[in-house]
Amino acid sequence: MKIKIFLLAFVLSLSSSFSYAQKFHINRIDPPSWWTGMHDPNLQLLIFGPKISETRPVINYPGICIEQVIHVPSPDYLFLDLVISPQTKPGTFAIHFKKGKKEVTSYRYTLNKRDKNPRLHQGFNSSDVIYLIMPDRFANGDTTNDNMPGMLEKVNRSNPNGRHGGDIKGIEEHLNYLKNLGITTIWCTPLMEDNMPTYSYHGYAQTDYYKVDPRFGTNRDYKNLVKEAHQKGLKVIQDMVFNHCGTNYFWKNDLPTPDWYNEWPKFTRSNYHGGVVSDPHASQYDYRHMVAGWFDTSMADLNQNNPLVANYLIQNSIWWIEYAGLDGIRQDTYPYPYKNFMAKWMQRILEEYPHFNVVGETWFSYPATVAYWLENNRNKDGYHSHLTNVFDFPLMYAINKAFNEKPGWDTGLARLYEVLSQDFVYSDPMKLCIFADNHDTERIFSSLHENLKSWKMAMAFLLTTRGIPEIYYGDEILMTGEKAKGDGNIRKDFPGGWPGDKINAFTPQGRTPEQNNAFNYLRKLLNWRKSNKTVQFGKLTHYIVENGVYVYFRSYEGKKVMVMLNNNEKPVMVNLTRFAEDLNGFSKARNVINDNTFSFGKEMKLQGKSAEILELEK
Repeated sequence: MKIKIFLLAFVLSLSSSFSYAQKFHINRIDPPSWWTGMHDPNLQLLIFGPKISETRPVINYPGICIEQVIHVPSPDYLFLDLVISPQTKPGTFAIHFKKGKKEVTSYRYTLNKRDKNPRLHQGFNSSDVIYLIMPDRFANGDTTNDNMPGMLEKVNRSNPNGRHGGDIKGIEEHLNYLKNLGITTIWCTPLMEDNMPTYSYHGYAQTDYYKVDPRFGTNRDYKNLVKEAHQKGLKVIQDMVFNHCGTNYFWKNDLPTPDWYNEWPKFTRSNYHGGVVSDPHASQYDYRHMVAGWFDTSMADLNQNNPLVANYLIQNSIWWIEYAGLDGIRQDTYPYPYKNFMAKWMQRILEEYPHFNVVGETWFSYPATVAYWLENNRNKDGYHSHLTNVFDFPLMYAINKAFNEKPGWDTGLARLYEVLSQDFVYSDPMKLCIFADNHDTERIFSSLHENLKSWKMAMAFLLTTRGIPEIYYGDEILMTGEKAKGDGNIRKDFPGGWPGDKINAFTPQGRTPEQNNAFNYLRKLLNWRKSNKTVQFGKLTHYIVENGVYVYFRSYEGKKVMVMLNNNEKPVMVNLTRFAEDLNGFSKARNVINDNTFSFGKEMKLQGKSAEILELEK
């Protein structure tokens, strides 16, 4: 009888343990790992699993203290606040989850040792030139990951708005091409998982902030790409999106809190008027619709005023910087999240990585509105963004008009002068990222009506004026694309990036004579700029546009570069005595493009629709 009772008790015990094992398990913990020796010793874990809130987490690891366990309305989440002492050693430890005295499940968590390599987290500045890549449209280095299990959208190159198969390996295979071109920094549009049924190729509706989309590769592939880029002297910027996430995120049917998203009684879009955030006269109605309205039906608007959401996003960016060894971040739709959160995020980034850079997408047509977001002490409302860099959209608009228009008081090249003359609104105009086009705009060659002379002038200006230039992939081979024909038209595949492509524009043999002309011109400029501190850091002095000619100088440590842009169709004689204050002491010049050296007098002839880039000599 006693044996039967013992066996029954044993069976019941096993049954109970099995029941607990079935009831409690961990689906995921974010961040998936962390590091010792961080500036901030605090770490908040999001723990997700069925009914996990009914358990009590326990950690027995030297140097780690559970400061707080946070319960939220959903029973399937726990938020665990840890403090990691400076003396904590790297290693893997167990998080025990107990129900009463019984352990019902556990999870192995890893603390890594930080990589102190000084080549990591370099930041970027005006000595760099950024090359913007859309990974899905650049090169397909691994066709085996084109369609992956569990991913909703399949590859279809015939659909301009579908996935085409470009990936991380494709980028890695062309790092030498980029280095040879003269690029110093790579910015890829988002590589994180975007498991939405359509338009998933662009990556801006992310469904896992901690996972590279398997159709691009793996987290390890991305880490290796950064490592390989660094070995070739290239920096890497990661594109991040904190305003919204894809509606297919793992928490879609089980939000941790009711206010995880900015919710409305019925679907409400953002009004997309980012200027209301800095507008001293803005109504609360307009402000709320700007920052809390959804970007699109497939993009859920995150509520960064929820401290748990805020921590989740802050730690995610730090995780990627540390894991991949990033040099910078491009933050999408910068004015759309709550601005005080964005300031806090930037402070945390800079506390951990003092030399790091973040460039915000500040899509405004007026310099004063852009300047509000670049860290400064001039904002009347006292707002400090702590943001290190912004995109110069006003100058982009000017570039796209200037070289198409006839000379006028406020048209043609005068547009460039007028935008730059407003640099007094910026705390440091050298920290502006300047560009002629990107993945959301008309291709610059199309915007200039496929005029090679105008294109060369635009590139000459872009690479010699103040700021940090950005080149959009394919600009170097005169790729075309019209915004009016849809986003797919301005995001075409790079010819030669796919096995079986009939044309390979990565090679001189695969380019037309006109494309090689453009490529060689840009490569010459880029590689010259890479080693010329005068044009990288020099003071800008410019002269009012006269007769369709714009002249400016860059000056640095006694050296000068002179740039002359003639927007007229016919040659023009320019009187140089007007520029005496900058030419004083210099009698010769070397043409950067053809390497010819000549002496100059009181006049100089400029060919029609041309750019002269001259290194002055004494």
